[in-house]
Amino acid sequence: MTLRWEDWPSGLLDRLRAGCVIPAHPLALTAGRKLDPRRQKALSRYYLDAGSGGIAVGVHTTQFAIREVGLYEPVLRIAAEAAAEQATPPILVAGVVGRTEQAVREARIARGLGYHAVLLSLAAWKGASEDELVAHCEAVAAEMPLFGFYLQPAVGGLPLPASFWRRFARIPNAIGIKIAPFNRYATLDVLRGVLESGAADRIALYTGNDDHIVGDLLTRFDLGGAKPLRIVGGLLGHWSVWTRAAVELQRRCQVVGDGPIPAELLALDAQVTEMNAAVFDVAHAFHGVIAGCHEILRRQGLLEGIWCLDPHEDLSPGQAELLTAVAARYPHLTDDAFVRDNLSRWLA
Repeated sequence: MTLRWEDWPSGLLDRLRAGCVIPAHPLALTAGRKLDPRRQKALSRYYLDAGSGGIAVGVHTTQFAIREVGLYEPVLRIAAEAAAEQATPPILVAGVVGRTEQAVREARIARGLGYHAVLLSLAAWKGASEDELVAHCEAVAAEMPLFGFYLQPAVGGLPLPASFWRRFARIPNAIGIKIAPFNRYATLDVLRGVLESGAADRIALYTGNDDHIVGDLLTRFDLGGAKPLRIVGGLLGHWSVWTRAAVELQRRCQVVGDGPIPAELLALDAQVTEMNAAVFDVAHAFHGVIAGCHEILRRQGLLEGIWCLDPHEDLSPGQAELLTAVAARYPHLTDDAFVRDNLSRWLA
């Protein structure tokens, strides 16, 4: 049975299209690298109480290897349980991967748990034609509303031209795109494709460009269409940490609209990017990206340790010192006090 975006609870689609913060959800493990359900749910509660409009689970930040150890359904279920505690339902996005059979199977699991959309990774389709990619997207969209995902090639993504995004945006059950190639030219390819598709009013544009978050949110993309395009929110691994500050930042960018951009707000783009360089371990080609997110959450008490399913995933040399430095340099972009005041309740 297909879930369509027209079937969503009242207000959910408006929130997505207006723009919000959607953190990419990490995985809480014990020292034995087993799921820690208490802290997994605490993370979900943190994101939602911080003001996030939704959460994305089963994505890169959750670790793709959850599928190999039987944790895909359990981690999706825990987040759904935390979402059910909220007075206002959040947008629940499930990451789906693999070839069509696997992606459809994961979409059905997500639909059964009450998720609203799937974020579709195309990393398993290297060497495929554009026709094959579009057919795959259409098959998954026949199950659930679809969030497209332009993943940067440095971590396994495919180059996807404007022609692909034009065809993707025309899929009736496509509702959004996470733009994360970490490349301005490729970002414009997505926007051009959406503009030429005629579906710009249906497709919500979300940044995944962790190296240019504020710039994406502030830019009016006037590309010759009937009206400019806007990137309205973010679905970001970076926003899995210091989330309360991220919510305030996204709201400040949203308020500006088409008006003059204050210099101090524009200056935040470089500050956020420098913070991201530390969290995502840019100096070591993103090796410590997940561990970097975990380290911030460990320091705040949300996680017990920074353990990943892969024991080789850890902080890189000097990364911990960089995290300390950027947190001290930009305290207005952190939320330690907010976490400290609510941590015991989230862990209860």
